[in-house]
Amino acid sequence: MRVGVFICHCGINIASVVDVERVAKEIEKHPDVVYVTTYKYMCSDPGQELIKREIKEHQLDAVVVAACSPHMHEKTFRDAAKEAALNPYRVEIANIREHVSWVHEDREKATKKAIKIVRSVVEKVIRDVPLEPISVDVTRRCLVIGGGIAGIQAALDVAEAGYEVILVEKGPSIGGHMAQLSETFPTLDCSQCILTPKMVAVSRHPRIKILTLSEVEEVTGYVGNFHVVIKRKPRFVDENLCTACGDCEKVCPVFVPNEFDMGLSLRRAIYIPFPQAVPSSYVIDINSCLGLEPLICGKCAEKCEANAINYDDKGGRIEVDVGAIIVATGYELYGKENFPEYGYGQYEDVVTGLEFERLLSATGPTGGELRRPSDWKVPKTVVFIQCVGSRDPDNHKPYCSKICCMYTAKHAMLYKHRVPDGKAYIFYIDIRAGGKDYEEFVHRAMEEERITYIRGRVSKVFREGDKLVVWGVDTLAGKKVEVHADMVVLATAIVPSEGTRDVAEKLKCATDENGFLKEAHPKLRPVESLNTGVYYCGVAQGPKDIPETVAQASAAAAKAIDILSQPKLYHEPTVAVVDGDKCTGCKTCVSICPFNAIRFNEELKRAEVNSALCEGCGSCAVACPSGAITATNIRDDQVIEMVKSVLQEA
Repeated sequence: MRVGVFICHCGINIASVVDVERVAKEIEKHPDVVYVTTYKYMCSDPGQELIKREIKEHQLDAVVVAACSPHMHEKTFRDAAKEAALNPYRVEIANIREHVSWVHEDREKATKKAIKIVRSVVEKVIRDVPLEPISVDVTRRCLVIGGGIAGIQAALDVAEAGYEVILVEKGPSIGGHMAQLSETFPTLDCSQCILTPKMVAVSRHPRIKILTLSEVEEVTGYVGNFHVVIKRKPRFVDENLCTACGDCEKVCPVFVPNEFDMGLSLRRAIYIPFPQAVPSSYVIDINSCLGLEPLICGKCAEKCEANAINYDDKGGRIEVDVGAIIVATGYELYGKENFPEYGYGQYEDVVTGLEFERLLSATGPTGGELRRPSDWKVPKTVVFIQCVGSRDPDNHKPYCSKICCMYTAKHAMLYKHRVPDGKAYIFYIDIRAGGKDYEEFVHRAMEEERITYIRGRVSKVFREGDKLVVWGVDTLAGKKVEVHADMVVLATAIVPSEGTRDVAEKLKCATDENGFLKEAHPKLRPVESLNTGVYYCGVAQGPKDIPETVAQASAAAAKAIDILSQPKLYHEPTVAVVDGDKCTGCKTCVSICPFNAIRFNEELKRAEVNSALCEGCGSCAVACPSGAITATNIRDDQVIEMVKSVLQEA
């Protein structure tokens, strides 16, 4: 065996802690190592050229690159080896950055540890066998989960590239929270004016199928070949027959809080979510209707001339095969029960930012004329409180919700436009305005609109007569502040939407400690999951504004298009293999496999691995009591020799 070892300085990331030249000298002593060298940046183009040149010159059978995590550059180095006619699966990475230099300060100990790690990987690569990628066919269809602006943009991009899209939305209309907004920062253009054309484009696109009132129930398969089961709830109104005339709504005797208006107005049990809804069809809220089984009222059906109402609608299940999945499940607001000190839920005139949006909106409960909810009078003094539930690791959420500084400035500015003689106060910790024209927008609010910014937190909000008293502190002036307000608007934290974690579990995707979808790499793979073929976009992945959401949606769509456009996909061949002669048929591996990649062949009475599904995690190999399963290139004999090498003195 002729092994070459290439040790990277990684600038000073590795070399400042590890004596790389000493590592090279020690590794030279290994009988199978015929070439060792060091280089400042092995992942650079000259570094890769060095590897290719030495593979040919020294006729290397295997290569070890001692550098950073294989998640970063394993593919880089394997591709370089492939160009030099070396089987890429005879290239291994010895991680001496994250596992050594980044976690140690003692140079001597770090160097010894690096020697042991590199030596152990040499033992592994000696016993690696050449492998070839596993090819699979591709279903040229994409599933998009979530019908907000992120899902809409992603669906349009994929469809425009020539591929079918199934857009699944759990609500009765697409549009998401953006449809609830009055104006958008920093241009103050009407939200519906920029959203509605995209909603209409999605509804009319020949390659996009919209499934509202639907949820993903089950996902099986693998990249290029996912099988998805979608559960559709009954609408009770045929959206193809409904003309949205409104006659049914007029005769409905039931009134309930309107969730689109955040409960600030009422709707009927049969309703259309909002004027620009897509599909433009009424829906019956079964939880509010007087009853369908047995039928108690029936007035809406009697009035419907189009015969669009079907009380026997049972919904159903749809099964579809797709090649890629984009998750855009959006966000919701942190619960009001978390802020008793601000009186939210106790005082009607303490509202969230989203409720304030509806009070400002022309389609809202007041037709765009700002009124406070308690008595519908014009509020002459409004206090805006930022970071409510955000950036508070001790009591609430540790992260910044990212959009609050900007939408609070927008709210205060719009308030001044509606009530020119009104007073607006904003309590803030600091201002984060990082987007294009954002800083200028905030300065406009401060200087041109004469909005009072107070740097400090609010400790309490309580009612005194018909006023809300806000107790806070001005940390710049070093004094307490008391404001008597007509309304208080809370910039509450945003959290992943209900069901995001459930979707993540069905897709076998990770979430972070706050419940947001966790990307494969925060810098290099920001829209990818570790489950190949599944991509993220929008606030489901983390707090972000509309421009960033749209950009990320297009990025996720581009990744999906890349998958769908391939003639064939290739799966890593580092998978589990069953020795049929040793398998006793205990089925332990079947139950333990997290990827459902193992089935039991009843005829042959042994386990079989679907190589396209297997991710090579090794769980089955560890659990198999008879040793019938091995993971390719991670066999027991390799691990034993690696351990032996580590136990030797460095």
